[in-house]
Amino acid sequence: MVKLFLDANILFSASYRENAGLAKLWKLSRIKLVSSDYAIVEAERNLREPHQLQRLKIFIHSLDIITTYNDSLIPNDIKLSAKDRPILAAAIASKANCLITGDRDFEHLFGKKILGVTAVLTPSVYFSNFQ
Repeated sequence: MVKLFLDANILFSASYRENAGLAKLWKLSRIKLVSSDYAIVEAERNLREPHQLQRLKIFIHSLDIITTYNDSLIPNDIKLSAKDRPILAAAIASKANCLITGDRDFEHLFGKKILGVTAVLTPSVYFSNFQ
């Protein structure tokens, strides 16, 4: 089974509008979706409408949520801002196969494996190459 860690912007985008393309992540077979409490709070903070928050709540119910992760998991040569480090740390701690993000702050890591378990991919690259 493939484990995909979803960044806050993926949760946000899937929840933002009804029938969002990213919602198809939740329909994939043989996939386990994971995120973190940190990513969920960030997505919630950026959604304004009650119906968006309701969609997010529905998506969250089918996620494995990781709450224990440590910044020290990130190798010293990986440079990320303080707001992005918890995302990568949680993806590593969850032993995800892929960190799915559209965040440009991760751009220098796109396509790379970190600690042999996390390949950082945009949603379009994941759908194009793995589905």
